Amino acid sequence: MNWYLKVLRQYADFSGRARRKEYWNFVFVNAFFTFVAVMADIMLGLASDSFGAGPFYIIYSLAVFIPSIAVSVRRLHDVGKTGWMLLVVLIPLVGAIWLLVLLFTDSNAGDNNYGSNPKDVATS
Repeated sequence: MNWYLKVLRQYADFSGRARRKEYWNFVFVNAFFTFVAVMADIMLGLASDSFGAGPFYIIYSLAVFIPSIAVSVRRLHDVGKTGWMLLVVLIPLVGAIWLLVLLFTDSNAGDNNYGSNPKDVATS
């Protein structure tokens, strides 16, 4: 949960690096909260038949949209890639696979163009 809150505190910070632990903890906690928001919409009868979700899901999704992109960019920086590499996902099938490979790749050792290795300075 601390990693999730760290990402939210760095709301629109696209500079620096994010280690795998920070990124994937954010992804899993975000998926849980998304599930909770969708279930709340369904249980309260607020879910739209055509869209499948309601206001809780929409508000939550809009609230974490920018932090999600920011942590993804910082994760790519950690492996020595530019944030623009997120656009590789627009290439059908191959792009999504390549992006997943990058997101699962271990950090570059030492400093790179985007800053120092967060594993060297972070505390678990």
